[in-house]
Amino acid sequence: MPRQRYHLTLPEPGIARGPDPSLSFHSQAAEGFAAELQDALRSPALFERWRQQQDDPEAADPALGGTDPSATVSGEQRDLKIDLLATTSLSGQVLKHRLRLLAGSAWQLRDVSAD
Repeated sequence: MPRQRYHLTLPEPGIARGPDPSLSFHSQAAEGFAAELQDALRSPALFERWRQQQDDPEAADPALGGTDPSATVSGEQRDLKIDLLATTSLSGQVLKHRLRLLAGSAWQLRDVSAD
């Protein structure tokens, strides 16, 4: 799959937490949010922790477990919000799943462009 750039915003970083604290963001600063998301895209660890919490872990969609070892995420504080730029070959579906685990619904996809 071709690499895409996902332009994301955390409008209120303080509430950018997923429903399960063991899976959600822990950072307070742009660099930390970027590092946590980058790790979630590069490594299967977050997906595996989520999968093991499911009633039937074997029934979890394996497509959601994809990784991109070369994914990059940068973060920048802008006023009170945080902008993230994720560059990855993972599908938008996988990216959105990881963001829902990390930030719940407290994030916005602003734009997608080819790398």
